[in-house]
Amino acid sequence: MQVIENASQEDLIALIGEANHPIVFKGFLKNWSLVSAGKKSSVDAIALLKNFYNGKMASASVGSPDVKGRLFYNNDFTALNFEQLPMRMDQLLDNILFHANDDIPPTFYIGSASLDGYFPGLRSENNLDCFFYNPKMNSHDLLESIWIGNRTTASCHYDAPYNIACCAVGKRRFTLFPPSQVHNLYPGPLNPTPGGQAVSLVDFSAPNFQQYPKFADALAHAQTAELEAGDLIYIPSMWWHHVEALSDFNVLVNYWWSKTPVYLGSPMNALLTAIMSLRQRPENERAAWQALFNFYVFSDNENAIEYLPEVAQGLLGNLSDLQARQLRTMLINSLNR
Repeated sequence: MQVIENASQEDLIALIGEANHPIVFKGFLKNWSLVSAGKKSSVDAIALLKNFYNGKMASASVGSPDVKGRLFYNNDFTALNFEQLPMRMDQLLDNILFHANDDIPPTFYIGSASLDGYFPGLRSENNLDCFFYNPKMNSHDLLESIWIGNRTTASCHYDAPYNIACCAVGKRRFTLFPPSQVHNLYPGPLNPTPGGQAVSLVDFSAPNFQQYPKFADALAHAQTAELEAGDLIYIPSMWWHHVEALSDFNVLVNYWWSKTPVYLGSPMNALLTAIMSLRQRPENERAAWQALFNFYVFSDNENAIEYLPEVAQGLLGNLSDLQARQLRTMLINSLNR
């Protein structure tokens, strides 16, 4: 994995603006107040967070000690192995601190919580968003989130947005795979899911190669990095990543963004619709539709329109906000029949 030390803001913008592979930037966040507090102690970091907390309730993931931090499924993958409970952020922080010296503590975790929504003002001292308003980033729909927990594991999954994950407190191990490895990672059910996306069913701490033999091929393509407080990692869109929090108390701040306007919608909508309407068709029909998808969607955009005058391109051209709304209305009407 590419590792950059002593990078400037300009280096970060230039590298992640072009790269389609993960990059670690060591010590880039050394001036963050949360990083400095966490390096002193968990108590100092928690005190800083409480100073900015506005009292709003959050949804916490809570598991018994036998979960061992792995937010996952029950034995037959029909339900999750943890509960989602309403909880104040300061209560979660106190619970983590209270159990910090347990050999196997209960699992406490809050993920993807709005940074400004729960800790207004914290970003003034712990900030990256100035990078994403730079036109070179071509960014849309920026989302800034905070993740807080003890020794938790986010099972290997992908995210559609581009991602910068900032290790603010504690240490984390990232294991990443290119999107092409989906066939070797054994994704689980689409519903329910531990965190919104399908996750790999493989237990990375003790992989069962008899049950999941192709995982050995995935490991041959794995990229691993251990981040300390103050480091950040860039994760391109759709790269699978397995994230282990290695300290008794861990805080991560991340930034998600898209390179296409939000009005174009989520590709997951297309996948779910295709599962419903295509998967159970005969093989010859699926092959025919695959050819159409390749022509209209996955080949060079120009292939489907190069012989059409611009006035006749319609939905095959670059969609405007209005055209996307019209297309969405057509789809909704069709699905509701």
